[in-house]
Amino acid sequence: MNDCEFEQFVLDNGKDILRFCRITCRNMDSGDELYQDTMLKLLEKKNSLDSHQSIKSYALSTAILLWKNKCRKYANRSRLIPTESMDSIEKYESVESGASPEFSIMHEEQMNIVQQLVADLPEELRLPIHLFYSADISINEISRILRIPEGTVKSRMKKARQVLKKQLEALGYD
Repeated sequence: MNDCEFEQFVLDNGKDILRFCRITCRNMDSGDELYQDTMLKLLEKKNSLDSHQSIKSYALSTAILLWKNKCRKYANRSRLIPTESMDSIEKYESVESGASPEFSIMHEEQMNIVQQLVADLPEELRLPIHLFYSADISINEISRILRIPEGTVKSRMKKARQVLKKQLEALGYD
């Protein structure tokens, strides 16, 4: 992969990868840092990347591995010296500007509830949901990224949807 192809890749897929990093980290600043680390890792390996293969999948796999390493590092440090928990989820997407204030507030509240419920899912259920809905990755690619069979991806996504549905119904949402 040459410089022009790498630049085009970043222009085409950068927003999806950034959104995935921010959602995965549950924090805008940490997500931006993870995105930067991921892109630096890709830049280091750009000569060995084949532009005909799915580089987006490779980038998301790299982001997941870097994030897991950071979580392990944070967990080890937390065992030694307890710190405060991570910041709450930042608002990532703005509501339509033409909507009424009441609708905007209700929509924002619903989005925060759903984001928090997804964030509270176990990692094995949360990652496929993030990859599928926020990074717009196919089930086949998710299975390659997470290195699990497609059937497992489908069953984890189904289970996550069921858990979310049950939790939302308990909160009074349809």
